[in-house]
Amino acid sequence: MACQQKRAAITGVDDEFKALTQTAGLLDFSDRSRLCLLGEDRTRFLNGQVTNDINSLSENTGCYAALINAKGKMESDLFIYKLADEILLDFEPGLTQAVKERLENYIITEDVEIVDAAPHFGLLSVQGPESEKALKELGLTQPENKLNVAKEPGGEYVINQPRLGTSGFDLFITVDELENWKSQLVQHAQRCCEDSFEKARILATIPRYGQDLTGSNLPPEGGLESRAISYAKGCYIGQEIIARLRTYGQVTKALRGLKLKGPAAVGDAVVFEDKEVGTLTSVTSKPDVALAILKRTAYEPGTVLHIDTKNGRITAQVATLPFEIFAF
Repeated sequence: MACQQKRAAITGVDDEFKALTQTAGLLDFSDRSRLCLLGEDRTRFLNGQVTNDINSLSENTGCYAALINAKGKMESDLFIYKLADEILLDFEPGLTQAVKERLENYIITEDVEIVDAAPHFGLLSVQGPESEKALKELGLTQPENKLNVAKEPGGEYVINQPRLGTSGFDLFITVDELENWKSQLVQHAQRCCEDSFEKARILATIPRYGQDLTGSNLPPEGGLESRAISYAKGCYIGQEIIARLRTYGQVTKALRGLKLKGPAAVGDAVVFEDKEVGTLTSVTSKPDVALAILKRTAYEPGTVLHIDTKNGRITAQVATLPFEIFAF
């Protein structure tokens, strides 16, 4: 019975993965953290806290950014949306209090209030090449540009958010309407679990904060430069470190996608020329693929590595750069 259940779970993940990458899949991301910034000084204040340019955002547009400390180390990554009367932050689960406290520590005389939006709004996401079709069949707006926002007459927010690098939309929906919208969306997009999303994420070499990137990493180590960092904006916490990296040299380690010759697990050591050069941070199977932060000596594409697993040593090869889809 246990084997049958395991096979059924694997089959389910594979079917959902196909939906996310070939048609359309529905995910409930309501466990993600969500904060709103209110007050007259919210834009100017946040611009001085994150790596991307918030001042340049027009109403109902967004950007991706990192929140870093004075040493340039990451405290979170953030999707940031400038709405009519507030700024919405969407980020990894479990970080609400830490991010809220981090921001509030720098509020001195500014007119800024930070509010937890998660108790009031859920988050559903439709991902895959046919996600636009799914929304269209329900009469929902599909914002044309990435990270643009549309507000529906019923109060729902629809965001062009391709979380897996292809096509996708996030829907911020009031908690009392969440199940109603979920039941409608599932008629046009296959319900998917986190395991299937993780498989698609890993195969697109998309780093996740808290798993592939942590408080010990600089944003460029995850390949976030072109997506989350503005080198033309004004001052922000940690800017000097990020600017110095760009001016004087490369990072000493970086995220890479690896093709594996067998199964492995998160935490397994990556070895190059008999020296440990990193550990696996995300792993999936069928195909066997992993993400890892590797030292510079071993991160060039094509480099042959070894992975020390619980069942012995296997071979691996550096296959992808950050945000690059694996080819098979």
